[in-house]
Amino acid sequence: MVDDDPVIVPDPSLPPTAITPTQEAATSRWTWPKVVLWIAIALLGGLAWVMLAVVRGETVNAIWFVFAAVCTYLIGYRFYSKVIEKHLLRPDDRRATPAEVKSDGKDYVPTDRRVLYGHHFAAIAGAGPLVGPVLAAQMGFLPGTIWIIVGVVLAGAVQDYTVLFFSMRRGGRTIGQMARQELGRIGGTAAIVASLLIMLIIVAILALVVVNALGESPWGVFSVSMTIPIALFMGVYLRYLRPGKVTEVSIIGFVLLMAAIIGGGWVASTEWGYALFHLDKTTIAWGIIIYGFVAAILPVWLLLAPRDYLSTFMKIGVIVMLAGAIIVVRPEISVPAITVFGQNGLGPVFSGPLFPFLFVTIACGALSGFHALIASGTTPKLVEKERQTRFIGYGGMLMESFVAIMALVAAISIDQGIYFAMNSPAALTGGTVEGAVAFVNSLGLTGAPLTPDILTETAANVGEGTIVSRTGGAPTLALGLAHIMHQALGGQAMMAFWYHFAIMFEALFILTAVDAGTRVARFMLQDSLGHWFPRFRDVTWRPGVWICTAIMVAGWGYILILGVTDPLGGINTFFPLFGIANQLLAAIALAVVLAIVAKRGRNYLRWLWIVAVPLAFTAVVTITASMYKIFSPVPSIGYWANNAKYRAAQAAGDGKLGKPEVVDAVIRNTAVQGTLSIVFVALAIVVMISAVAVTIRAIRNGGGENTEDAPVASRRYAPAGFLGTKPERELEKQWEPILADERAELAHRGH
Repeated sequence: MVDDDPVIVPDPSLPPTAITPTQEAATSRWTWPKVVLWIAIALLGGLAWVMLAVVRGETVNAIWFVFAAVCTYLIGYRFYSKVIEKHLLRPDDRRATPAEVKSDGKDYVPTDRRVLYGHHFAAIAGAGPLVGPVLAAQMGFLPGTIWIIVGVVLAGAVQDYTVLFFSMRRGGRTIGQMARQELGRIGGTAAIVASLLIMLIIVAILALVVVNALGESPWGVFSVSMTIPIALFMGVYLRYLRPGKVTEVSIIGFVLLMAAIIGGGWVASTEWGYALFHLDKTTIAWGIIIYGFVAAILPVWLLLAPRDYLSTFMKIGVIVMLAGAIIVVRPEISVPAITVFGQNGLGPVFSGPLFPFLFVTIACGALSGFHALIASGTTPKLVEKERQTRFIGYGGMLMESFVAIMALVAAISIDQGIYFAMNSPAALTGGTVEGAVAFVNSLGLTGAPLTPDILTETAANVGEGTIVSRTGGAPTLALGLAHIMHQALGGQAMMAFWYHFAIMFEALFILTAVDAGTRVARFMLQDSLGHWFPRFRDVTWRPGVWICTAIMVAGWGYILILGVTDPLGGINTFFPLFGIANQLLAAIALAVVLAIVAKRGRNYLRWLWIVAVPLAFTAVVTITASMYKIFSPVPSIGYWANNAKYRAAQAAGDGKLGKPEVVDAVIRNTAVQGTLSIVFVALAIVVMISAVAVTIRAIRNGGGENTEDAPVASRRYAPAGFLGTKPERELEKQWEPILADERAELAHRGH
């Protein structure tokens, strides 16, 4: 039973390690300026939602998306996350975190909250918030907007925050380890197997989006490659050369990053640069596989944390810049609130009805199981103080949702004809301008018909040979960003720069999730093998680290190569499986959290609905989507139906569906996808049933076993949020001499 808070005796020779409840209450006291401010935010947000959902004519102004999102996020963070903190989690800064107790300089490292926010955000914000909203734009703007903004406040950020907190309280254990502890052998084993398998498909699709974005783009390949040595330099600088100088190293890293971006344009324009960095997709795929292995075995402070922090500058900077440009340019959106494809479920980008496929296509921007792996993988081992988990977990997810809503606006701001020409696979467009024009004009879209001149001129404006069938979402987002940004900065002459800038931005965005995901997968596999071979649980045993990393990289690397060579377009066929698997993992994570909260005791049960509601919703969505993909007789929706279609063609010797090697590839890929769909949903159902059984038992007994690590008194202090409150800053000053001595000693040991 854990209803009562443990007694923690601080070291009397040190300053306090936490501000008092009285000091915290004083900073949150309501004043008239605060009341007026929050009323204004609520009114502006309400007006924006009315303009989007009710008062809309043939067009809607894009600024209302920005206002609806920002106002909802502010209210959700200020009020809803505070309810979760106060009633469901109850963090205590007097307790030492695993980063402090187990500090080893490799995986457990107390990390500045601002650096860790950057690392966590960079790790969770992969392909999902960029690609999912772009693909879902074929269904219209309103369903996606509601799911991205409302879903994150009530579901996605709740999952990220709670998983991070409970993992931190358990020594940084993975979601699979927690499931085994909380749900028993059957539920725990199912969760571990599901997590490992789902991680493979998630990382593979993240990498596939990078491949599609960088394929035959020397500018992007050069710029993204340069971020690796820049991050290595930042890691060494911050740990040994100038410990603690976060602002200093941030400025240096930002300058170097800008130089890499600008220099990429020059390198790509040279003959030697074009020859060296103009790579085909298969070559880039192998490069990413090698990178994923190396990044996962290096110490987290050397590459992972500084690289993620570095990329966060660009990620947040670009998204905020795009939001500012939308407010300045105020583009009019002509895409219907719900398109005909949202109504009939037969769109060319992906097939399936709005419910449930919208909710699995837009994964990471609203709710993502992948985040649970990061929140129970690298991040809880780096958290400096317990109260920082709200800023990092809940706040980090809100920023990712903002990325998703900006991606949606960018996608719907371009001409519908161009959108479908870019996102329809080559099997439908023929991969040519003429084929794309004929196909798109057959869709019955509103507005002027698409012409070859429009496609060729658009490609020329962004410095590309063609934009036809550039699937994967990344090129469409880049075009949308360039379309908006050139109107605000630089004019038509800057279109090519903004396009390639966005391509590089997206690749950098996603690669950080690949390396963090691989590291988390390695932790999970090491722990699983540790049941039979205890030596594997020792994360400092290098052979175990190398073996487990190699196994996981080989797994997602195989699926990546399948996607790169898929005849039907890897994203178009693999992304639905990615979305479903991702949301099934979210259901598993929420199920584990549900059981943990129920076990905490009677004082927490009245707040159990905070977890139960998003769990119930995502369970219905993912199980329904899985049934569609497994049992639908429509080949464009059901994996096995498509498999049967191509098998029949193969048996009949019918060449209408493609060459024999193409037919063989489709049969193989759909069999892999169909099998994984069955395995994923079966394992997730087992986990959810186990969690519900444990929860009911805990409710009847008034609680359950406390699996948290024994509390240890903390010997350090740091503020909870990005900017410290007045009491926090005053307390921080008392700690400055002590922390300065620690940094000096660390620097001395480094030399």
